[in-house]
Amino acid sequence: MPSIVVDNLRKTFAAKRKSAGLTGSLRAMVRPDRTTVEAVQGLSFRMDDGELLGFIGPNGAGKSTTIKILTGILYPTSGTAEVLGFVPWRERRKLAYHIGTVFGQRSQLWPHLPAIDTLALFGKIYELDHRTVRRRITLLSEAFEITHLLETPVRKLSLGQRMRCEVAASLLHQPRLILLDEPSIGLDPVAKQRIRDMIIRMNAEEGVGVLLTSHDAGDIEALCKRVIIVNHGQIVYDDRVSALKRRYLTVKDVGVRFVEPIAGDVDIPGAEVVKVGGGGYGLKLRFDTTVTPAAELLAHIGALGGVEDVTISDPSLEDVIRVIYEQAAAGEAIRPADGSWPSVEPEGSEGAP
Repeated sequence: MPSIVVDNLRKTFAAKRKSAGLTGSLRAMVRPDRTTVEAVQGLSFRMDDGELLGFIGPNGAGKSTTIKILTGILYPTSGTAEVLGFVPWRERRKLAYHIGTVFGQRSQLWPHLPAIDTLALFGKIYELDHRTVRRRITLLSEAFEITHLLETPVRKLSLGQRMRCEVAASLLHQPRLILLDEPSIGLDPVAKQRIRDMIIRMNAEEGVGVLLTSHDAGDIEALCKRVIIVNHGQIVYDDRVSALKRRYLTVKDVGVRFVEPIAGDVDIPGAEVVKVGGGGYGLKLRFDTTVTPAAELLAHIGALGGVEDVTISDPSLEDVIRVIYEQAAAGEAIRPADGSWPSVEPEGSEGAP
């Protein structure tokens, strides 16, 4: 059975709009202009049991609103949704026993208490017996490497330490699904990697499914096999992460180091010469894999002379997300796999080979 089934989900908010200037502000106090904002516009998708699913998009795309609907915090304007067989906004209490949530900018731990006190309280809230609570705390504290942190007041923990405790707390009652909204925000690379490793381990050992929203492409690339991209409350892409990279990140840079300096002008069919450097020993090219096969390009490079070293930069998910966000900021339509997206050039490609 799918963990999440969403069909034509919509959420509209009523908002007041104030006019600019003193006169307009006074008028707005008496009779404010009202407008509606469609945060979610007809979302439909499914998430399989135990799946690691990325749910990404620009700010204001409707990600957090969707998460709040799926946890029962918000009622939708229309449409249907089921999470683990429950309708979230009607059966929120029942659903809470089967899901965990982590909001990166909001803590569920009491700041003045040590984390172990919050975990013990959560055990009571989820109606777990004392032996089960102790066993789960021991298991999670060892897995998340927080045993030495449990007796420290949460306010004295670093952000990375606190987030490890937050994720552990969301898994105390052994949920079937956890919803993570920006769990790595503000963390350093080491702390991010620790949290990613923990999530992968819990997914492998306990089969917990993960719905993850994040602006960090590293989170999506490290954790998720599939990604849904939303913009203006609508799904614009739903496929595997590997397919996303393969379809849209087709421009690659090639750096070549030759045994002897190459002479004369360099002209390689199907590639753009970006730079010849290092006294003729270095060459940097750019090519599109949909136009020129890599093997063909390498053959042309080999014909120039003896090759000492060659590197082909692998595109990152960061590049495609950057393009998506830039298009959204410019008000451009984001179109999925119809061949209309431009190829993405890797950042920093202007450097010397």
